[in-house]
Amino acid sequence: MIDKDKYRERIIKASSEIFSRYGYNKTTMDEIARALRKGKSSIYYYYKSKEEIFEAVIDYEAQVLKSELSAVIKSTDDPESILRRYVEVRMNSFEKLSNYYNAIFSSDLSHFDFIEKQREKYDRMEEAFIRYVLWKGTRSGHFNLNDTGLAALAVHTALKGLELPLFWEKRSYEMEIRLDAIINILFYGIVRK
Repeated sequence: MIDKDKYRERIIKASSEIFSRYGYNKTTMDEIARALRKGKSSIYYYYKSKEEIFEAVIDYEAQVLKSELSAVIKSTDDPESILRRYVEVRMNSFEKLSNYYNAIFSSDLSHFDFIEKQREKYDRMEEAFIRYVLWKGTRSGHFNLNDTGLAALAVHTALKGLELPLFWEKRSYEMEIRLDAIINILFYGIVRK
């Protein structure tokens, strides 16, 4: 007898790969079934439609991202190290979690109600994570901020603005160099003191 939760997870993981390869619109239930070596009817037993599977994939990848970012925040007490690592993990995770990234940032999928809810949830989560790190750094004397909420919004906005240019070209060495430069500007600014 097959464990329903494990089989649902298998469907999600297989579908994630197919959606990543072909995109939502070009993925078919036949391809998902073929990847699982099952008939479509066995998939329909667990999910009513391709859209429902895609939503489950997005939820799964969102949890992976949240877990990875939470681990970074808990990894050390040094707020500067946390923020540096946060930016690196965040950007690298989006490359791995392409379905989530595409759902959050692509206008082609915005007709799905669950996508807009995910976008809002993602923005709130990210701003809260960044605000916490900045608050912790200000409290410990590492950062000099009067308004951590406003600073978190600024950092979040800067990170979002960098996503498209960083992902246009898939050269990871260049991404690391760019990320390091961005982090240095975020921390130290451009004005000589």
